[in-house]
Amino acid sequence: MSGEMLAPGSEQDLADAIAAAHAAGEPLAIEGNGTKRALLRPVQAARTLSTRGLSGITLYRPQELIISALAGTPLPEIEAALAEKGQHLIAEPPSLSALFGAGRPPTIGGLVATNLSGPRRIMGGAMRDHVMGIRAVGGTGEVFRSGGRVLKNVTGLDLCKLLTGAHGTLGVITEVTLKVLPAPASSGSVAVRVADLATGVRVLSAGLGSPFGVSGAALLPEGAGDLRGPVALLRLEEFAESVAYRAGRLREDLAALGEVSVIDDAESRVLWADLREAGPLAAAPEEAVWRVSVKPTAGPEVVAAAGLSKALLDWGGGLVWLAGPATPEAHAAVVAAATASGGSFTLFRAPEPLRAAVAVLPEEPPPLAAIGRRVKAVLDPKGILNPARMRAGL
Repeated sequence: MSGEMLAPGSEQDLADAIAAAHAAGEPLAIEGNGTKRALLRPVQAARTLSTRGLSGITLYRPQELIISALAGTPLPEIEAALAEKGQHLIAEPPSLSALFGAGRPPTIGGLVATNLSGPRRIMGGAMRDHVMGIRAVGGTGEVFRSGGRVLKNVTGLDLCKLLTGAHGTLGVITEVTLKVLPAPASSGSVAVRVADLATGVRVLSAGLGSPFGVSGAALLPEGAGDLRGPVALLRLEEFAESVAYRAGRLREDLAALGEVSVIDDAESRVLWADLREAGPLAAAPEEAVWRVSVKPTAGPEVVAAAGLSKALLDWGGGLVWLAGPATPEAHAAVVAAATASGGSFTLFRAPEPLRAAVAVLPEEPPPLAAIGRRVKAVLDPKGILNPARMRAGL
């Protein structure tokens, strides 16, 4: 990315900047606060277009469980407004500031564009599932809107799903509307020290298959804090009495799989806040970080096959975080491990030379790739928005 930064203060100014770039055929690097620049492929562009100038909550109706905000609104601002009314973002999106070394907080538009979700995804769904409406600007400078500010909306093409997770390659999001829910009053966790990762996944599966409403299921190969691994963690939320009862039942049900302990509300909240940020992975600044999505039972296989010393499993074992040397050889090992297990991989963080040299995402099947190219041709006909961000040549 080059040094010239554009940060328009209105949607129309942003649209005008994109229209000018389209007319000139000049690529633009798209970002919010730039917290995820080291994610996926580096973008080669003369100028960077940021949405940080578009900030503020535009509508909040707690009784209707709806909030709308301009794309550049910092995540902490939205979380604080929701907390005042006892509500929260359902997908528990992480900031990952420590992982990326970002000095500024992520923006809500950036979180939607990357479709990042935290531990609660296993129960509440992904960020994509809670985007009720989007305003955005396409690659020609045209402003468009999809969805709305109501929970039931079936009109028009669902561009919300297309733009969520598109990393700014199909359009620049200017405003989002999200569904929210009441935040749980209390939290607690059941920790099970297990013999190996396979047993740990059995614990997570048992917890998720129980009637006790588990909202987080992670496996720490090396433990965390006073916990010495492998440790399987199951989070329970809601009223304190309900959490205590369900934790007791799970403690009894899981006793045969390992040494069981119960973590109280305050410690549980701290623990899962750290897990949300992938803190237990303990990735060093110079290391690369990968995320592998597989069926939960294959998580331990991926860790073993990748051969890296640092790992963290979330989503019941279906999301595997890995950290290790930022080398083509390490990347090839992770790709092979993911492929052999029938999963997919993301080179989540790495130095620019490695991200430019290797595939950061799996290749799409030809029919799906063809659909993607047609959609891109309609929304960004000259390919000026975050070119090659996800895959080379696109």
